[in-house]
Amino acid sequence: MFAAVIVAAGSSRRAGFDKLAAPLAGVPVLRRSVEAFVAAGAAAVVVVCPESRWMETGLAEENFPIPVTRTDGGAERQDSVYAGLRALPDGMDFVAVHDGARPLVTPEGIRACLEAAAQTGAAACAHPVVDTLKRADAAGLSLSEPVSREHLWGMETPQIFHIALLREAYDTVRAQGLTVTDEVSAVETLGVPTRLVQVGPNLKITLPGDLELAELIWMHRA
Repeated sequence: MFAAVIVAAGSSRRAGFDKLAAPLAGVPVLRRSVEAFVAAGAAAVVVVCPESRWMETGLAEENFPIPVTRTDGGAERQDSVYAGLRALPDGMDFVAVHDGARPLVTPEGIRACLEAAAQTGAAACAHPVVDTLKRADAAGLSLSEPVSREHLWGMETPQIFHIALLREAYDTVRAQGLTVTDEVSAVETLGVPTRLVQVGPNLKITLPGDLELAELIWMHRA
């Protein structure tokens, strides 16, 4: 069995609006993310978010066929993930950690990542970097040094792990006072590599234009 921790505790400062409560084809972005994991067969979902967002997105009133609960987040993303892990029910074999602002993830994509995690213990959605990469100075002027994109991947979520592995990784992160930006980085502190899985359009809503693009992709799927 697997459960999901959906991280949705951020302030949406860069978006300039609450991107998690914003409608995507008439349904709040955060609820779209929750619905994908319910459809993918998760046994439980823990949403890490403020109570105000829980209410605003209608999750407090939704009657899902599995337990979907809320817990408060922390000061940093890694603190919020840790809080979500502590709130999970017993008996789970794997845990998927997902950014609530990635509402385009599909049940099929989640299951593909889960299948890879079942084989290796650690898997994450990602995409090969295809853009030309440049390094710049503090003034934003490009530097002449080449930056190879060979073997570079852009990380996405969900990131799915054997639950004991991820808990050990976050215990290590906290004990050593480390800062990590995703779960792949956390398990790397234990020397464990992660299988990367490409699942299709899975953008993160960060700026207003991202929401418009997500809406177009969603409508095209429909």
